[in-house]
Amino acid sequence: MDLDPLLLSRIQFAFVVSFHAIFPVFTIGLASFIAVLEGLAFKTGNPVWRTLSGFWTRVFAVVFGMGVVSGIVMSFQFGTNWSNFAQASANFLGPVLSYEVLTAFFLEAAFLGVLLFGRDKVPAGVHLLAAVMVATGTLISTFWILAANSWMQTPAGVEMQNGMFHVTSWAEALFNPSFPYRFGHMVMASFLTGSFVVSGVSAWYLLRNREVEANRKALSMCLWLILVLAPAQVLIGDAHGLNTLEHQPYKVAAMEGNWETQSHVPLLLFALPDRESQSNLFEVGIPGLASLILKHDINGVVPGLRDIPRDEQPVVPVVFWSFRIMVAMGLMMVLFAILGLVLRRNGRYWKTPWFLQGLRFMSIAPFIAVETGWFVTETGRAPWLVYGMMTQAEAVTPSLTGAMALFTLIGYMVVYAAVFSAGLYYLMRVLYVGMEEHEEDYDSDRPARPLSAAHVPFEYGDDNAGSHHPSAPQGGN
Repeated sequence: MDLDPLLLSRIQFAFVVSFHAIFPVFTIGLASFIAVLEGLAFKTGNPVWRTLSGFWTRVFAVVFGMGVVSGIVMSFQFGTNWSNFAQASANFLGPVLSYEVLTAFFLEAAFLGVLLFGRDKVPAGVHLLAAVMVATGTLISTFWILAANSWMQTPAGVEMQNGMFHVTSWAEALFNPSFPYRFGHMVMASFLTGSFVVSGVSAWYLLRNREVEANRKALSMCLWLILVLAPAQVLIGDAHGLNTLEHQPYKVAAMEGNWETQSHVPLLLFALPDRESQSNLFEVGIPGLASLILKHDINGVVPGLRDIPRDEQPVVPVVFWSFRIMVAMGLMMVLFAILGLVLRRNGRYWKTPWFLQGLRFMSIAPFIAVETGWFVTETGRAPWLVYGMMTQAEAVTPSLTGAMALFTLIGYMVVYAAVFSAGLYYLMRVLYVGMEEHEEDYDSDRPARPLSAAHVPFEYGDDNAGSHHPSAPQGGN
């Protein structure tokens, strides 16, 4: 059996990026949340904010470490699997990735130690500064990485000479046509991820009647954030889609499952795209709605995939279904934002078991949305690596064999499985312990309680367990 090194290299890079992406998208949002908590603790002196910050900093440390370990591999893959691309793009990507290390990673690394180990060892203002600098570093890192990836989607400010990209304008290359939309979309996704994870964990603790005051405050903050961020992400996503239609129209055609260039294009809710027949075997849609969304005109003309050769078409089913899963997760986030607002009355947002249970499950929704969003972005660009300028086949390492690519792919899977298992174990330990060991910071009259069935309400079939506690969630009101 012949092993295709190009296909295996694509699978390998997709696996590594998909695995790595879940960590920075969380830590970017969580770092800013920790900075806000530190600011509140510094301003008010309320020990609850300090306790929350200490707990989520421990979570941040574990996830940040997993992100660093999983991300190192990506830069090596440029040389091992995509050497033609690495050489051709060195004039642009080399400096950009170096700037990311110099301006972001060093900043994070320098202040992360102060944030983790400096509490009560440095002045409170210095500790707050460390939290702000770590959050700033994550955003700077996002800037450089998104600038690089956006340039691959909508290349600008370069020209190709003798197989090499030469920068003609750094401003145009960095701030390429898709960068503002993709950067905003990613930052918003990170803040949503942090908000939903904190909400889900806080809900989990509230259902178990643990650290009620602290988790109620954390949940309240995050629900206000989600109420603003979720609708804003919809608007940014719409603007991003329009920008993609302008610069990568056939990616949008794949997202919509649209094969013919036509007007009054339906928004397909369900379809079975078939590349062989260049059509959808079955579809259910709302007439004209895709044209209305994409062109703001129900009779607007949307390009079709048949306008380009088959070998230039992306893998339509992957793009089509990934896009729908991403949108579904986004709509669920908006729904919970609205539910959180409705349940604000009489504090029901933290006393309603079904809502808290829903938030627990929603904590994974942003990760699903981010992963499927990356599938749309990267798979929809195929067969181009630098859109319109360099194909994936031109970028792959010439001497790479299928056996070599398969060997490293299996190796990465094994190593990443070990890393993820170890990281997940320590993360669960942090969540299991929670804030109980620090309860004296804000409630010295109540000793730390051991974990037992008596303190796990709404489990073991007993919806009233723990109702003896005056702060336990009661019913649905």
